[in-house]
Amino acid sequence: MQLSRRTFLASAIATGFPSTARAEEPFKVKWKEADDVAYKWRKRDMEFETAEPAGTIVVDPRKKFLYLVHGGGMATRYGVSVGKGAKAWTGEVLIKKLAEWPVWRPAPYHLEQIPSLIKWKDGMPGGPENPMGARAMYLYKGEVDTINRIHGSAKPSEIGSAKTAGCIAMLNVDIIDLYTRVQVGTRVVML
Repeated sequence: MQLSRRTFLASAIATGFPSTARAEEPFKVKWKEADDVAYKWRKRDMEFETAEPAGTIVVDPRKKFLYLVHGGGMATRYGVSVGKGAKAWTGEVLIKKLAEWPVWRPAPYHLEQIPSLIKWKDGMPGGPENPMGARAMYLYKGEVDTINRIHGSAKPSEIGSAKTAGCIAMLNVDIIDLYTRVQVGTRVVML
């Protein structure tokens, strides 16, 4: 079996093996970050019965898990933080853009709640303080940007909760792993 770069990086991150991906990060990533969350929220491969085809991402906001479907009744499960209250959503979207250390722009509702964020209206550069973390997957309904993302988190303590403004937030180590496994066009189903 030939080992692709994505497969190598994913396995290196999952096993804790020091890889070139770690050395290439422009900002420090806490690679043992999963140790900071309850065992329940840690990434694992597991049985997962679904009618969704392999390669689909399924998010269960009630249980606070994201599944990357492998097929054959298996998936990789990640603990996540999801949208709170009125910011929660359901349905199907597609990933139309991927970004490493993305720029964050506050949405209108962010600015309503926290007017001081106006300083970032043109974008907060990627970095450890950026709310989008190490990676982002931009979710579109047709050609319309939903302004929701699957992204890393600067707050590991929020994994397993409903704290976001509609996005799906993951540990930075988990979003880096998922990022290596998906591509533009990946379907995302929010239950």
